[in-house]
Amino acid sequence: MRVVFPREMGALDRAAIEGGIPSLDLMESAGRYVAEQARELLVLCEGKKVSVVAARGNNGGDGFVAARYLASWGAAAKVFLLAEENELSADAAANHRRFAEEGGETVRVDAGSLPGELDGSDLVVDAIFGTGFHGAAEGDFAAAIEAVNASEAPVLAVDVPSGVDAASGAVSGPAVRAMSTVTFAYPKVGLYLYPGAEMVGELVVVDIGIPPRLLAGIVESEIFTLEEEQVAALIPARRPDAHKGDCGRVFVVAGSVGLTGAATLCSRAAIRSGAGVVTLGVAAGLNAIMEVKLTEVMTLPLPDEGGKYIAEEALDVILAEAAGYDTLAIGPGLGTAPATCRVVTELLRRMEKPVVLDADGLNCAAKDPASLSGREYPTVITPHPGELGRLLGRSAGEIQSSRLEAAMESCSRFGCVTVLKGANTLVASLQGGVYINPLAMASLATAGSGDVLTGCITAFSAQGLEPLEAALCGVYVHGRAAELSAHMTGTAGMIAGDLISHLPLALSGLMQEEEGGWRR
Repeated sequence: MRVVFPREMGALDRAAIEGGIPSLDLMESAGRYVAEQARELLVLCEGKKVSVVAARGNNGGDGFVAARYLASWGAAAKVFLLAEENELSADAAANHRRFAEEGGETVRVDAGSLPGELDGSDLVVDAIFGTGFHGAAEGDFAAAIEAVNASEAPVLAVDVPSGVDAASGAVSGPAVRAMSTVTFAYPKVGLYLYPGAEMVGELVVVDIGIPPRLLAGIVESEIFTLEEEQVAALIPARRPDAHKGDCGRVFVVAGSVGLTGAATLCSRAAIRSGAGVVTLGVAAGLNAIMEVKLTEVMTLPLPDEGGKYIAEEALDVILAEAAGYDTLAIGPGLGTAPATCRVVTELLRRMEKPVVLDADGLNCAAKDPASLSGREYPTVITPHPGELGRLLGRSAGEIQSSRLEAAMESCSRFGCVTVLKGANTLVASLQGGVYINPLAMASLATAGSGDVLTGCITAFSAQGLEPLEAALCGVYVHGRAAELSAHMTGTAGMIAGDLISHLPLALSGLMQEEEGGWRR
């Protein structure tokens, strides 16, 4: 699904109106869909108290339309207005008049009177601020938002929760915490970026009649949500007579003393994501324990220093061994000893194979960014905000506050598909587009979940997918496995190993039997 910035949505609105669609028709459609979502939340409208809190703009106008429909369906719908009637926008004023003509009641409220008016509400509709809001709510508006949140009723937000910047997801002051948000035509970027995304609740996107053909001439950004159908179409087909070599050969370079778990998780995730062969290259002094930890994954002892981490002599061994593999994963638990980092940066310069770079591989590359930006072969990097901050010379906080821009900059600067991990993971492509994974799960906040993701992406790359395709499949399957696992184990206690055990189930849900014995 396409995601737009508020300024682009405004341009689409204007183009639709200039193309002959009356603005009041657009508002009518928007308000009706809000009312329908309200009815779904209420289950039954008859006799239910619905409080619409509105301001003077078109967002408030949508609220008047919704109140009119809800009243016609038997709800006791009332609009509480945070403005004078003569301050309403033209379309909001028109719908205020129509609401009044059909017997609807509008009450002018201020900060002190609103809390009492909301008492006993079965539903509160937030129609205060729309997508044009920036900064922090103040005065009566701030107090109104706090009153909405303090009410015991569920809240339905119109287009965007009031107080959330729809362009960036920033929350600089009080913001409505909605149970559900109905957004119009296309979702706005800020609805997927934290902290604003936390206020959205269930996101419902409705078509209010803006012609899709307008997108091409108006919307310059290329931002999309990652959808199941898209991923299902990318999952590599597997013939009935396939052998292990046909299903992708993965070489993982990972692990150091104290961090063998990361190497284990990455390797196991790769084979659980469909790779036919996986070999782990690890410091020779750690090989014995890895042979105990891993059954289906082969191991290759690499020259090491003190049995703790790989030595510079490992470089030639890895380069020679890599000739028999399709894709390399480099970095999980690898450590950042000087010798190890020299191996990593030389691999980036000399490896003529696709690479997925994560964790300490990224930390090593940050010490020599030219080794990454100079690569001429397909590369996917999978940083969390701290790792991307080290690559870009910024703090993790700076990255987190501008996730979209940081992911795009990384992709451009280093020539790599960038997977910026975190709630609503972002995948930035070399063509300039960004994909948002709308699944944000607290259960993924566990050590090793990123190592599992690296294994997933590497497996799909080894099975023949292009870097962007591999990243999209890996991110989606990883998230779906987390969702399945959370249903079985709960959220708080889920560990990275639980993710791995659910990867085959996540994959099976995307694969369909086809004629001739093929599976997709």
